Amino acid sequence: MPSWNIHTAHVERLVSDCPAHDLGIEDVNAFLFGNYVPDIYVGFMVPDASMHIDYCMTHWANVGLIPIPDADKFWDMYIYKRRSKTPSGVSLALGAWAHLVADRFYNGTFLTFLETNDAPMGEELRIRKQGDFDVFGHTLGISSCVQVNSELLEAAKKFRGYSILPQDVEKSVEVAASIVRASAMVPANQEYRLLSAEWLTEVFEACNERLAQWLEAWQALEGEGKKASAEDIRVRLGLRPARQDL
Repeated sequence: MPSWNIHTAHVERLVSDCPAHDLGIEDVNAFLFGNYVPDIYVGFMVPDASMHIDYCMTHWANVGLIPIPDADKFWDMYIYKRRSKTPSGVSLALGAWAHLVADRFYNGTFLTFLETNDAPMGEELRIRKQGDFDVFGHTLGISSCVQVNSELLEAAKKFRGYSILPQDVEKSVEVAASIVRASAMVPANQEYRLLSAEWLTEVFEACNERLAQWLEAWQALEGEGKKASAEDIRVRLGLRPARQDL
């Protein structure tokens, strides 16, 4: 659900609140790009990408009206079990995981909103929802842009989920940069039509807190020489099982 302006804002908030190294992020540039990765081949954000991969596959989600990504399964597959051997590769995978966590937070919370509020359905719901996200995105003051370098291209090529071609890296970075530029402009519409600034801010803060706490717990467990599967991290943080934790 969140557009890349919100994913970018989460990256900026994370690394401003805590040194990236303390979160296990060795390459902030690759981490930022990783936050775009699950959307690159879906067809929405980068419509001229060289291939198409279904949303539910890139987001580890079951088919549904509003799919809920399984960030824990992604973590176990690409961070806990099949971690990249390079700092940029790990950082890119961490970024992709962060994207799934954010989508899970926003999508799950939005489903709860629909259950407890009268709202239009179909196309009208989509237009209002995305319009409100666009308004909120303009309030976040983002400025970060990905720099294409050899480390990023190599990490993208060797991404464990699916190889990201160099031309698609370039296209994605261009799209993301255009979103950053657009976010600095005053939007034509500044009114919320479905959600509210308070609702969106609350979800943003809760999601960012989870990202930071999870990564800090991961680093603490690894520093103690202990396992750091998704379940281990949930136990360390006292979180509910993933299926109960939207």
